[in-house]
Amino acid sequence: MEKNQNPWTVPVAVDDIPETGLHIEIDASETVRAELAALTGLRELPRLSAAFDLARRGACVRVTGRVSARVGQTCVVTLEPVESDLEELVDLAFAPQLAASLPGKVETTERRTGKEEPPEPLVGGKLDLGAIATEFLVLGIDPYPRKADAEFAPVRADDGDARPFEALQALKKRFGSS
Repeated sequence: MEKNQNPWTVPVAVDDIPETGLHIEIDASETVRAELAALTGLRELPRLSAAFDLARRGACVRVTGRVSARVGQTCVVTLEPVESDLEELVDLAFAPQLAASLPGKVETTERRTGKEEPPEPLVGGKLDLGAIATEFLVLGIDPYPRKADAEFAPVRADDGDARPFEALQALKKRFGSS
């Protein structure tokens, strides 16, 4: 999803985060939930909220928290409505864009150890908590929702003796191929 398409935006300037940290709780309005449901293909989105703890270290910010939602989808087996609760944990680091990524600058490489993810870029000294919550909502949506008792059973042909290529064989004979 492109950033300009996201209807939920809650910008926070790094300079507004005290050294002691900041706790922010946000709830999506009905209008925002309706727009997000349409963008994500959900039948409905009756609840969407997030709680974040922001910790600042110089120009860098660590965002931890949780995104909670109630999502309404359609069962892929029965096509009946399905509702489920979604809880996604957030743990991201943000840092100013490196000078090495700017045009005309010499690129430097930094060695990373383990499975540490590189930080997300801070653009304009701000981060968008609404965009973060939207991203984790999208990541948490089940792409193949099913009702608890729904089972997919393949359709079986009644005739157990039928051969799958019998119709092709008949066509071959009809048009004179051997």
